[in-house]
Amino acid sequence: MKTLIIADDHKIIRDGLKSLISPHSDLQVVAEAGDGRRAVELVRELRPDVVIMDVNMPELNGIDATRQIVSEIPDTRVIALSMYSDRRFVNAMLKAGASGYLLKDCAFEEIIRAIKTVLNGQMYLSATITSQVVDDLITKKAGENESTLSMLSNREREVLQLLAEGNSTKEIASTMNVSVKTIESHRKNIMDKIDLRSVAELTKFAIREGLTSLDT
Repeated sequence: MKTLIIADDHKIIRDGLKSLISPHSDLQVVAEAGDGRRAVELVRELRPDVVIMDVNMPELNGIDATRQIVSEIPDTRVIALSMYSDRRFVNAMLKAGASGYLLKDCAFEEIIRAIKTVLNGQMYLSATITSQVVDDLITKKAGENESTLSMLSNREREVLQLLAEGNSTKEIASTMNVSVKTIESHRKNIMDKIDLRSVAELTKFAIREGLTSLDT
């Protein structure tokens, strides 16, 4: 029996995936998460074989959640689930360590195939991800056109996302279980590194870089 966790901030998506997976006796959904932070916590606790991970989620996006999961629990495979075929998101998820990438408009048709593929140690990309995107991922030289986002640490990316989603410094400190002073230090470092001086500018930057979205 292979175990799975579904991470998506839309309950209707989670319910749909569970309904699709449930007839397969060799697969079991053991937990669900509505945000990336909860997904990481559940993976640490349950050590599933596969996580189906939405790319865009509140509190902690799927890219950074995947990076944490793959770093801490490398035996767990992550399949990205997204409405975006933009190469930024595909590239970021695969760099974070995802073993597959599915688009939401075809996930219900392909999800079982993708799960079986990554469980066999192979990578699965949705057929609608164009060859141009795949070629770009394969041939792109290391460091070429490196995103400004890459200058930020993992913790700084977490703080940036939470700031962009409208959380106060005190709320972020509580969420991340650190002091307000630590968050203020992270915020200053973020602003210095990317040369932005207001929360509005930080929010625009976070949306442009795919850390969050206006509809999260």
